[in-house]
Amino acid sequence: MTSRARHENRAGLLEVPVVDAVLAIAVAMSAVIKVDKVTYTDAAGATLEGLVAYDDAAKGKRPAVVVIHDWMGITDHTEQRALELARMGYVAFAADLYGQGVRPADQQAAGTLAGKLKGNRALMRTRARAALDAVSTRADVDTSKLAAIGFCFGGTAAIELAKSGAPLTGVVSFHGGLDAPVAGESKNIKGKVLVLHGAADPFVPHQDIEAFTKDLNDAKIDWTMTSYAGAVHAFTVPAAGNDPKKGAAYNDTVSKRAFIAMKAFFDEIFG
Repeated sequence: MTSRARHENRAGLLEVPVVDAVLAIAVAMSAVIKVDKVTYTDAAGATLEGLVAYDDAAKGKRPAVVVIHDWMGITDHTEQRALELARMGYVAFAADLYGQGVRPADQQAAGTLAGKLKGNRALMRTRARAALDAVSTRADVDTSKLAAIGFCFGGTAAIELAKSGAPLTGVVSFHGGLDAPVAGESKNIKGKVLVLHGAADPFVPHQDIEAFTKDLNDAKIDWTMTSYAGAVHAFTVPAAGNDPKKGAAYNDTVSKRAFIAMKAFFDEIFG
């Protein structure tokens, strides 16, 4: 396991190398955000490599959030989202759904990898559950307060994890796919659901939304779905570019609104 830390103070974020743990702890009146690589395995024995971000100066147990990557695998975007959650006081675990060392070089490779898991929801759930189990073993995690979030492909995976019956207090999908190969599985969801959707997303058919919300209603799940006008797929991902005509594009305003919604959701479910 390797580790690095980021020191935060009221003036902002400063990235500095960590010589040793004593130096990190000695920074007065500041948070020490550490990021560790974590190697773990799923139920089938596949080796996975994720990241965990946390405030090393915090005391006691705190909620944990599994962060599931988009189809490009764990990227800077994934890590930045994990860091944001760590700054908010959570233990954030960036899940690896592809496998250690398996990182797509381009969108074509990403499509193949993501498609393999979307076509095998049982495997998708197994990989997502492995991350939840890994973070749950940490001494600083309150296992009664667990959540999962995901982006695009990862949004689908987060919802699938919830439908598997995982002990999640809440789940958040950012511009995720909402298709459900098997109807009726929402009854297994144990927590609340927040879906943050681009109203102009061409990759999420309206019939998928109707079937998804019907399934949640039939199961009497506490859910909220917010659709952002003009937003297309991948609206929280800067690497998606800024041309909505392509169907996927970053939208800074909507991205900020969506994260405010997530923060309010976590304030509600975690107390």
